[in-house]
Amino acid sequence: MEYLKKPPPTPKAVAREIKDTVSEIISAVETEGLAAVQRYSERFDKWNPASFRVSSAEIEAAIAQTPLEWQGHIAWLQAQVKRFAEAQKATLTEFELETHPGIHLGQKQIPVSSVGSYSPGGRYPLIASSAMTVVVPKVAGVKRVVASAPPKDGKGIYPAQLFTMATSGASEIYSIGGVQAMAAMAFGVPELELAPVDMIVGAGNAYVAEAKRQLFGVCGIDLLAGPTDILIIADESANPRRVALDLLGQAEHGLNSPATLVTTSKALALEVDGLVLKLLEDYPTRDVAGVAWRDCGSIVICESDAEMVAVSDQFAPEHLEVQTADPNWFLARLQNYGSLFLGHEATVAYADKAIGTNHVLPTGGAARYTGGLWVGKFTKTVTYQRCTPEGTQTVAPHAAAVARAELMFGHALSCDVRLEQADPQLERQAVSTD
Repeated sequence: MEYLKKPPPTPKAVAREIKDTVSEIISAVETEGLAAVQRYSERFDKWNPASFRVSSAEIEAAIAQTPLEWQGHIAWLQAQVKRFAEAQKATLTEFELETHPGIHLGQKQIPVSSVGSYSPGGRYPLIASSAMTVVVPKVAGVKRVVASAPPKDGKGIYPAQLFTMATSGASEIYSIGGVQAMAAMAFGVPELELAPVDMIVGAGNAYVAEAKRQLFGVCGIDLLAGPTDILIIADESANPRRVALDLLGQAEHGLNSPATLVTTSKALALEVDGLVLKLLEDYPTRDVAGVAWRDCGSIVICESDAEMVAVSDQFAPEHLEVQTADPNWFLARLQNYGSLFLGHEATVAYADKAIGTNHVLPTGGAARYTGGLWVGKFTKTVTYQRCTPEGTQTVAPHAAAVARAELMFGHALSCDVRLEQADPQLERQAVSTD
């Protein structure tokens, strides 16, 4: 393969600074509670209200400030997210089977009790994210969903974002941003009547992703969703303008958002490269997208479709568009991606804003080992077992032998005592049957 454009590597010092800053904030929120939340909110968001918890009056005001046209579009988005989540939930099954006479094994689906839903809201107040991280756990059966987002311009949560949180079914809403929000939901803040949650979810920047990584264990997390990225596989059938616009559309998320074109057509690569630069001359978010493309953009030219698959799987992108003559060929072969967009009409923008699949997806190569946020993330798949004396006669000798082979003699004794008592019980059962 050949790189027409390749970004420089991320300096390790930057990653170290992120880890240290996140660790400092988490430790402070754990030990100081509200005081730390106030300090970091003031420092990062210029925000220190009388209460970080959003009141019903503030919700009503947000509803009044959200245009009716927007409300209709948001309701459509929520309906699509709910419909897809309900279809996913239907795939989660409970069952019980008898593997041997007297041995019954089963599986249950139990929703997580409480979830903290974080929605980014600094440069862009992500309305769709608020729907996806509240509606989906509610469909899963989560009883308590705590929503949090940073203030916008020092005025509290952006009205349309707050409207979406409330109408999606959030139990509590807090105007807290970034790492301090994640830590507050994980540890709880008694002064705010914020009890700890069992799990925190949501997209965010590199600091939010690192906060999740450090908080995992204190509570559960969905995945490490950091700076967004996109990779587009394209051949000579692709429309260069669509490719260029889709690359820049994701690049506008942040200064460190990677955008990559992988193609077998050098002519397309050259045209897209020129188009991106031309579009950036008057692009509405060129101050962000332009920097992201300059520092994180890539164009890779491959010799074959198979090589494009190999390159894409190595990148393991969060968003993967396939703009080729035969996208189904790639569907059958691609393995590492957060969400896949097949054909010239599909675009990340649809999924990010309205189509119904979740846009909280694995970034930074994490698609090698995990998928994105879905209803199953909020459900614990648990197992149970039930045995009769007859079942004990079958399983106990095997379990005891394995335990002794492992030198775990206490486990073996638990098996032995049941095996010794199984014969008389079986005799009594037989007499009763007679």
